[in-house]
Amino acid sequence: MLAVSTYSEDYLEACRDRVAEHVGVYRAMVGSGAGAEFTAAVAAFEPVFFNNLVLVLETSFVHRLRGKEGKDGNPLNEVRLLSAALLADGLLRVDKGISWDPARSVLGYAAGDRVEVREREFLALAEAYFADLAAKYL
Repeated sequence: MLAVSTYSEDYLEACRDRVAEHVGVYRAMVGSGAGAEFTAAVAAFEPVFFNNLVLVLETSFVHRLRGKEGKDGNPLNEVRLLSAALLADGLLRVDKGISWDPARSVLGYAAGDRVEVREREFLALAEAYFADLAAKYL
């Protein structure tokens, strides 16, 4: 597939809706149980689920032109780096071409950190990611 320089508003909204649907299903599942064992299971499942949703963000827009993405440590860079880490060993590695400053990133991961995204973090990341996509690719 050729690199994509623009996405339609409909496609962006469909992806945003799909992510919201996944989060809704997660919340329904979490709200359906009780007890210490269930709470422990949810705590273990949460980063697995939201790490996978980071991959959903990236793969939904994987063919985007990198030149439009920029290299300033923006949310698009962050999702790409997090996804690469998750597909490898779970440790963040920073591409030398990206000006990465954990303090300016959405989640604050530094090179070498283990990626374990939680619901609250994912929601902030997804919001920033979709806003950056809209600004650069619509």
